[in-house]
Amino acid sequence: MLVGNRSWIEANFKESQLRYMCIGQSAELSVDALPDLELRGRLVSFSPGTGNSFAVLPPENATGNWVKVVQRLPVQFAITGGTRKMVLPAGLSLKVTVKTDRGRNCVQSMGTRSRRIPR
Repeated sequence: MLVGNRSWIEANFKESQLRYMCIGQSAELSVDALPDLELRGRLVSFSPGTGNSFAVLPPENATGNWVKVVQRLPVQFAITGGTRKMVLPAGLSLKVTVKTDRGRNCVQSMGTRSRRIPR
């Protein structure tokens, strides 16, 4: 998507996929509609909430059916390599592979602090 002079994409990751993601990490981006196009990106930001938290009418679970639903959090990537001047239509499907450091928990970069709860 093109906004001003910067190219970026937004990907929705499951909660369980965010543990090792940090702002500044590099990513490989492949567009389903353009399989020969190779793009690179950098993780820029995490959304402050899931899509449901910003809905005008958030879904209510009034039936008593308390099934845990995995939430997805929007994550923004700046396009840093490949064809940066290409305008990608909104809504295209991409495969985003983030190069994470598995030994480092990056919860702090999402705005929360990991801390031990005393027993």
